[in-house]
Amino acid sequence: MPLFLPFTNFHLLCHQSRTNLGTKMATPGAYEEHLPAVPDWLNKGDNAWQMTASALVGLQSMPGLVILYASVVKKKWAVNSAFMALYAFAAVLICWVLLCYRMAFGDQLFPFWGKGAPALGQKYLARQAVLPETIHYYSDGRVESPATKPFYPMATMVYFQFTFAAITMILLAGSVLGRMNIRAWMAFVPLWLVFSYTVGAFSLWGGGFLYHWGVIDYSGGYVIHLSSGIAGFTAAYWVGPRLKSDRERFPPNNVLLMLAGAGLLWMGWSGFNGGAPYAANVPASVAVLNTNISAATSLLVWTTLDVVFFGKPSVIGAVQGMMTGLACITPGAGVVQSWAAIVMGILSGSIPWFTMMILHKKSILLQKVDDTLGVFHTHAVAGLLGGLLTGLLAEPTLCNMVLPVSGSRGAFYGKNGGKQFLKQLVAALFVIGWNLVSTTIILLFIRIFMPLRMPENELMIGDDAVHGEEAYALWGDGEKYDPNRHGSIFGAAELTPNDHNYNHTTARGVTINL
Repeated sequence: MPLFLPFTNFHLLCHQSRTNLGTKMATPGAYEEHLPAVPDWLNKGDNAWQMTASALVGLQSMPGLVILYASVVKKKWAVNSAFMALYAFAAVLICWVLLCYRMAFGDQLFPFWGKGAPALGQKYLARQAVLPETIHYYSDGRVESPATKPFYPMATMVYFQFTFAAITMILLAGSVLGRMNIRAWMAFVPLWLVFSYTVGAFSLWGGGFLYHWGVIDYSGGYVIHLSSGIAGFTAAYWVGPRLKSDRERFPPNNVLLMLAGAGLLWMGWSGFNGGAPYAANVPASVAVLNTNISAATSLLVWTTLDVVFFGKPSVIGAVQGMMTGLACITPGAGVVQSWAAIVMGILSGSIPWFTMMILHKKSILLQKVDDTLGVFHTHAVAGLLGGLLTGLLAEPTLCNMVLPVSGSRGAFYGKNGGKQFLKQLVAALFVIGWNLVSTTIILLFIRIFMPLRMPENELMIGDDAVHGEEAYALWGDGEKYDPNRHGSIFGAAELTPNDHNYNHTTARGVTINL
């Protein structure tokens, strides 16, 4: 008996230890209470959605537009076009965290611009996100809407807004593909980001004068699409046109790969518009549905017009229609009803089609400016159209869910809706004017130090002259691969010009005569 009791106590002690250990192991560290990594203000659902939305928008650019640009241009410009997008994505991120985020969403310097400062320190990035200038007051000084303060860290907000800045710059690049000096482009990206994009973003989103006036730009119809379209058209004018042969014939080098890039662009738009409310809420769900409805409707309308007027449905035309539908719904995605998204899709599939396919061919100005991918039509026209239609179709209940100015509504809903349409029009004129002037000044400044357009010999050859690389090694291109210049992927087995099996007339790469 005396021996049994110690054994029993030992058994109970071991059982209790295993129970306590199991209880502790059943609670993962990230879910324990009072952790510094899980502050009281953090909403894990909102944070998870916002980071997911950021990834979706990032995928629109890299690899979405990188693939689309590389595929939709002539083969000799595939590498250059992809590189312009790739460089812009990387350069914008570094400029964004060093200076530009807080110019667009920080403390006010001017009514249209914030104070630039780095967004890199732990004290800044780990605290709760806040857009300090977005607090909205009544005319008597009382607070109408508090400052935007999402339930996740500032690091999430900084990256989410970066993806918008990056895609704006890459969309702009579509206007100057196939001839802009790559060094000029490398200088242009940070300058345009600082002096153009941040102004529009602060004015309409960050607490600037248009934000407080009550202009509706739900997710960037003006900040992104109208600005990139106008700036791209302006840049195309100052850079100059492509070679005459390229303007006359510029077939895509890979239509199927182009569709893959377009698909990433379309699907990523769910993060584009779904992330705009800064939370996983009702407007986010409405925006995602409306985004896809508008894109599908616009694509179908554009394709129908192609069939009616040209006799054939065009895949490139369908992609253009998809883009115009996405750009048009963006300024009002979360504040219009789904029937209105169909209306916007119908108009975005027809009006930009008319300006691109009919008006462009009759306008001396539009013919003079070589806008490579028609960014003026697919983004400037579509973005302007969407902003004005939002001024007509914004639904009051949905507006009250996301907008800082109570009582906001489209003109079709009466009361002060007519004023809303006027606000949308004035804001569009400001964005157009600022981008036209700022883009012109930036390019004229760069032109002092380097030419904006490639020299003629590079324009004739393309990627091989500009980058020393080509997108495809195809039989019969009449070029040879120089391992001394480009390096070898074949190691010691690489053939040389002295080898009797080396073929001087084959495509880039090595061909062995069997």
